[in-house]
Amino acid sequence: MKKSAFAGLILLLVLPFAYLPLLALATQWRFPRLLPEGLSLEHWQLAWRIGGMADSLILSVVCAALVALSSTALGFRIAHVIAGHRRRRLLLSVAYLPYAFSPVIYAFCLQFFFLKTNLAGTLAGVLLGQFLIVFPFSVILFVNHWTPRLQHMEALVYTLGGSPWAAWRRVLLPVSRPALLNGLFQTFLLAWFEYGLTTVVGQGRVATLPVRVYQYVGEANPYFAALGSTLLIWPPLLLLWLNYRYQNLKYAAVANR
Repeated sequence: MKKSAFAGLILLLVLPFAYLPLLALATQWRFPRLLPEGLSLEHWQLAWRIGGMADSLILSVVCAALVALSSTALGFRIAHVIAGHRRRRLLLSVAYLPYAFSPVIYAFCLQFFFLKTNLAGTLAGVLLGQFLIVFPFSVILFVNHWTPRLQHMEALVYTLGGSPWAAWRRVLLPVSRPALLNGLFQTFLLAWFEYGLTTVVGQGRVATLPVRVYQYVGEANPYFAALGSTLLIWPPLLLLWLNYRYQNLKYAAVANR
């Protein structure tokens, strides 16, 4: 009984990852057929040639990578300052404010400033908008990394005559490498799937992959929507697998010492 329930749960989790690629390859798939009438690359070719899917994919990768790198680097540094600040709780509570309401409402609150600065409907505006939603998350993620032990290690470097640059280069960054990689992975995913703020700030002119998928859903085009969704879910799965492999290699290296 337990094995059957476990197998059913696994099937339920795996089903979307098999169904979406299959729907994207289907020529026709009408209810109540259990399987599609045929498989073809026609939808992929159309989406790639005239649907703008390739542009949206490249745009999403570039946006998510830039936002992840900048928010991870700055969030790590700001979290270091907040962790040792006497008003840590107050400063940390400010980082939670963007998540007090939905990203769409948050975007409409910021829209006035984007319009005034002529950033609305531009790639730079979308990058800034995504950064404003991802950066606080990065701070919240890293602030608990700066434990008293790590702060004491930093203080020890200064006690032994080391400079701040030496403390960061020789101690803090090497020790924090796993946390930085995890933060980069998390912030990339947050920027990769971001939709609400991108839609409002981009005004439909900056069509990232999530925006494109919602567009096809609104147009009742299930095959193109499934194609876009397939492109949305597989890169994060690849990153998850790479992160898993890295963690296994790291633990194996530690065990072999």
